[in-house]
Amino acid sequence: MQSTTLNKSTATKKSSSGFRIKWSQVTHYALLIILALIIIGPLYLMVLTSFKQQVVIMSREPVWFFVPTVHNYQQIIQEENFLRHLLSSFTVGLLSTALTLFVSGWAAYAIARMKFPGRGLMANTTLVVRMVPPAVLTVPIVAMWGAWEISLSTGGSIFSGLNNAYLAWINSTALCTSNSPWLEAVCPLLNDGLADGRLGLILFYSALNLPFTVWLLIGFIQQIPIDLEEAAIVDGATPFQVFNKVLFPLLKSGYAVAAIFTFRIAWNEFLLALILTGRTSYTLPVKTTLFIRESGVQWGLIMAMGTLILIPPLLLTFFSARQIIQGMTAGAVKG
Repeated sequence: MQSTTLNKSTATKKSSSGFRIKWSQVTHYALLIILALIIIGPLYLMVLTSFKQQVVIMSREPVWFFVPTVHNYQQIIQEENFLRHLLSSFTVGLLSTALTLFVSGWAAYAIARMKFPGRGLMANTTLVVRMVPPAVLTVPIVAMWGAWEISLSTGGSIFSGLNNAYLAWINSTALCTSNSPWLEAVCPLLNDGLADGRLGLILFYSALNLPFTVWLLIGFIQQIPIDLEEAAIVDGATPFQVFNKVLFPLLKSGYAVAAIFTFRIAWNEFLLALILTGRTSYTLPVKTTLFIRESGVQWGLIMAMGTLILIPPLLLTFFSARQIIQGMTAGAVKG
């Protein structure tokens, strides 16, 4: 009887301990829910507002039930040259990302594998340049690009001659003489020549993103066994062949992570794009500010444009989530 009583009491204790609330987990998930609401809440309000009419948005009393409308999206796509600015943003984002990855791969390989004076200092101070806010670099960047435009306009240099020849050729092609709406959107992307502010954006975005991508790829390269490279060198491979045929296939996850972060920075950047681009070459973030007019702030158009700007990086991150996780874990450097 005593053993039976002891077994029942033990079972009761086990069952009661099994239903015990772990407050640490409750706190953990509560904080996660709060953070998710902080992130998702503004996005939800932005998308919801984009389907409202201006009268509903400016109402003093909150309107919980309204008739959704796509008028804001129709006006942006049909009347605000959305295709032109979309192509401008994609051009700057994709080309700056490609240039950044090309240069940073070789730079990271040199720092991680080759021995030269200042190698350690360069590796340890790579991110210092990235810590400088882009706003601080605005004045020197504007001065440099202004001097470049003046040199092209005054003539006498080989770049000025190439620019004039290019402009004469592109303006005579079907891209700029056709009545097609697609070609009308593409022509402004090409008829500014070497003075195009988007060329400056591509170069400056690449320079600003290089420190982070170099630092990121150094970690990936250091995780690859050096024996693979030594075996390729023994077989007669040059450093270029070692990088292209041995390292590059193993660095795809690292390149994917670097490409996503680089593209998102170039896609969302506003200040330099506002200064260097013109009315026909604005990127989407700059175009959004033009809806602040003398008649008032067009909140419906701003929210609709913000929703459209959100879609490409969101899709890119969603479909590359696995590569991001693999890349961040594979590139972790052990202390």
